[in-house]
Amino acid sequence: MFIGEYTHSLDAKGRIIIPSKFRDELETNFYLTRWLDGCLAIFSSDQWSKIHEELSKLPSTKKAARQFTHMLFAKATECTLDNQGRIIIPPVLAKEANIVKECSIIGVNDHIEIWDKATWEHYYDEASENFEEVAESLTDLFS
Repeated sequence: MFIGEYTHSLDAKGRIIIPSKFRDELETNFYLTRWLDGCLAIFSSDQWSKIHEELSKLPSTKKAARQFTHMLFAKATECTLDNQGRIIIPPVLAKEANIVKECSIIGVNDHIEIWDKATWEHYYDEASENFEEVAESLTDLFS
């Protein structure tokens, strides 16, 4: 399980350090892709396989299914950590998430998210304002 929040900077070559706590849970190869709410996501190979399997079950006749699948897989990339625990964020993905320098790297249960730091702070502040209402609206899911 991935938990916690860390701040790191993208270097001039587009590399970012993955926190050591997260590196311990990642396999040799994992996947980086565009994700929801304007961030990027890292999925382990196992989790990526599950996502692929579930999306393969969606009807290709449904436009929303095709669009989501296209957005998720089109710019996805397989990653490995270098000797210093870094990955390269391809420019096309950095642009998708408006990542230029400072990043927030957060653990979100089954995956890792990489956010532009200012975008993450804005998102977190906005979500914090509604935390109790969201929790209340989701109570039926936690039975």
